[in-house]
Amino acid sequence: MSEIKENILVTGGAGYIGSHIVRDLGEKGFLPVVYDNLSTGNKKNVLYGDFIEGDISDSTLLKDTIKKYGIKSIIHFAASIVVEESVQNPLKYYENNSVNTFKLIKTCVASGIQNFVFSSTAAVYGTPEKVPVDENAPLNPINPYGKSKLFTEMVLKDTAAALPDFNYIALRYFNVAGSDGKARIGQQYKKPTHLITLALKAALGEYPQLKIFGSDYDTPDGTAVRDYIHTDDLSTAHLLALDYLKKEKKSLVFNCGYGQGSSVREVVDTIKKVTGIDFEVVEAPRRGGDPPQLVADSQLIQKTLGWKPRYNDLEYIIETAWAWEKKLRRED
Repeated sequence: MSEIKENILVTGGAGYIGSHIVRDLGEKGFLPVVYDNLSTGNKKNVLYGDFIEGDISDSTLLKDTIKKYGIKSIIHFAASIVVEESVQNPLKYYENNSVNTFKLIKTCVASGIQNFVFSSTAAVYGTPEKVPVDENAPLNPINPYGKSKLFTEMVLKDTAAALPDFNYIALRYFNVAGSDGKARIGQQYKKPTHLITLALKAALGEYPQLKIFGSDYDTPDGTAVRDYIHTDDLSTAHLLALDYLKKEKKSLVFNCGYGQGSSVREVVDTIKKVTGIDFEVVEAPRRGGDPPQLVADSQLIQKTLGWKPRYNDLEYIIETAWAWEKKLRRED
C-alpha cells in the first residue's frame, strides 16, 4: 500500500459496503470524508473520518467538499441497488445511478479529481453465455439496475480516454455478504432484500418465513446460483484499486468474486446449520431481472492487483452476518 496518506472522498460511505471501506481506510491511516444522504445508510456505521450529509446531485456541496478537503481520489458507492425494484421503478434507477452519477463525474472532472473507484456490478453481464464470466464477456444487462451501472462505466471509459489526468477502476461486484469480524458494522436496511440477511431474520423470528424466488432454473437444484464474496475481501479490493490508480494511472475493470457459486438452497441449508434454527422456507415465482447463474472469473484482479481472497468460506460469511444480526436484535 502507498505510504502517502490523504483525504479520500467516499460517497455512500455510511452504507453497508461503503462503511467497511471507510473502516479500512481509517485503520490504514487514510482520512475518509464520507458523503451520504442517509437514504439507506446509517451515520452510526461511519467509524472513521468526517461525515457530510448530502446528495450526489448537489454539485455545489460536492465542489465545496472536494475543495475544502483537497480531494484527489474518490470511491463511489452511492446508488440504488435492488434488482426487482429497478424493474418496477426504472426511472428511479436511471435518475440516481445514471443521471446523478453523471453529474458526480462531471463535478469530479471540474474539481481536479484524478482517481475514481466505481462500485459496479455483475448485473452488467445479464445472463452470461458461459460461467464463470470474465471481464471480456458480452455486456447485456437484463434489468434497469445493470443498465444504469453500465451507463456509468461507459461514461467513465470515454472520460478517461479524453482526459489523461483522470483514471478509474470499475469493480464489478458479485453477491456481497457477511459483516465486520468484530460485528461493529454490517447490513442495516429498513427493507432488506439480500438472501442471507432475509434468511437470518427469518431464523430470528423477525419474518414468519423465507421465500425462495424461483425453483425451476436450469441449475443443479433449480434455484439461482450466485458467487458470494465477503465484504472484507471486497474492501481490500477497493484499497488495492485505489493504490494502483495512484501509482500506475491506468483505467481498468475487474470482477470481484470467488469463482464458485452457491445455490439459494445451499445458502439456506448453511444458514440453518450455522444458526441451529429450522425456519420455514416457501417457494415463490421467479422475480423479474434475475439470471439463473452469476459466478465470477476473478483471475484478472488477482494477477493485476495481487488481490488474495481471505474469506472464501460460506460458513464464515454467514457466521459474521449472524453475529451482526444478533447484535442488532439485542440493540432493538
